[in-house]
Amino acid sequence: VQLQASGGGLVQAGGSLRLSCAASERTLSRYDMGWFRQAPGREREFVARISQSGGSTYYADSVKGRFTISGDNAKNTVYLQMNSLKPEDPAVYYCAAGLLYGDSWYMDYEYDYWGQGTLVTVSS
Repeated sequence: VQLQASGGGLVQAGGSLRLSCAASERTLSRYDMGWFRQAPGREREFVARISQSGGSTYYADSVKGRFTISGDNAKNTVYLQMNSLKPEDPAVYYCAAGLLYGDSWYMDYEYDYWGQGTLVTVSS
């Protein structure tokens, strides 16, 4: 499985960005997909997850109502639409894939494959 994240950049607070994660063929139909982020000096944290079928989505409380995760199986791509960006959102954002069976699906160690990360910066 190969994952390639892109779409990061500099945006003003209150603005929007859409991140993309291009995956190798059939990844979205085989794996749950997630987005994590890591800010300097902080641990990597869960942001959002979409199930294999695409029928279920999950969000960290900090982004609920502002971020939307979606997948396009035909394009083998997962997206993270980020609206109303806040000064606390800047980080390197990573996409990940994993087979999630237990209750720890929000933990990074549950994911087997990772993209290289894309940097999001928010100016106030």
